[in-house]
Amino acid sequence: MQKRMLFVYNPKSGKGIMRTKLAPVVEMFTQHGYDVLVHPTTARGDARKTVKRLAEESDIVVCSGGDGTMDQVVMAIMETDPSKTVGYIPSGSTNDFANSLGLPKNMLKCAHGIMDENVYACDIGAFNKSYFCYVAAFGAFTHIAYDTDQNLKNTIGHFAYLTQAGMEVFKLPSYQLKVTADGQEIEGKYTYGMITNSRFVGGIPNITGKAVDMDDGLFEITLVHTPANPLELTEIFTTLLSKDILQSRLVEKYKASHITICAEEKIDWTLDGEFGGSCMRADIRNLHKALRICVPKE
Repeated sequence: MQKRMLFVYNPKSGKGIMRTKLAPVVEMFTQHGYDVLVHPTTARGDARKTVKRLAEESDIVVCSGGDGTMDQVVMAIMETDPSKTVGYIPSGSTNDFANSLGLPKNMLKCAHGIMDENVYACDIGAFNKSYFCYVAAFGAFTHIAYDTDQNLKNTIGHFAYLTQAGMEVFKLPSYQLKVTADGQEIEGKYTYGMITNSRFVGGIPNITGKAVDMDDGLFEITLVHTPANPLELTEIFTTLLSKDILQSRLVEKYKASHITICAEEKIDWTLDGEFGGSCMRADIRNLHKALRICVPKE
């Protein structure tokens, strides 16, 4: 009996690279016994709508795009059938989630790996009434990792982020927050925070910590106090971007499975690099091993 696959891809992601690989990728899936329904996304949110509409008729859902495309697919899967297996062929510019999972950068190799059907049960996050794959963030620097020019990052590395952030030091917001992490209460003024289940954020490895397990039922929480001057801003980025484990009174780190963050005003949130809405109270829960995703056997 033929198996059915829904293959959703973003034709604009990564300068449209999937367009050049589409035929051999679909041919490979077909050779492995799948009838493949191919859907190129046409607008923001189209991936989510398409998966919600067609996932039930498919044995597996495969997507190709950046972290935002994967985020939409995961939301749709969680809203329809969380037991459905997902395959992911990364084709974005950052690919934090794929890099954290160790997915091949070669698209054909990645597609072939999906056919090995080696399923990994990965934690994901519930954010109020929505979901995210690997990061929920708020505050001053949420867009820097995505807005900083890739050529600049390639040329001068972490200093590219310091350059970008330095332009904002005098207009940083400061939020008075009450944070509860697995019953532990924390209060203070913060300019940035992220709740993550990832080894990469913004293309940077280890920014969330050295020992990150994506199936341990715990998030890594990073809270950054508002810097008073450019020297403190440099201290923050040095702490976050260092290959070694550095301590700073300006950066707090925790692990927890359930986090609530309450503010005195509405805060804009970013979920997997996309706008996730504004709220005064964020309730964030780790959904332990909720996502079934194909990963390399090695």
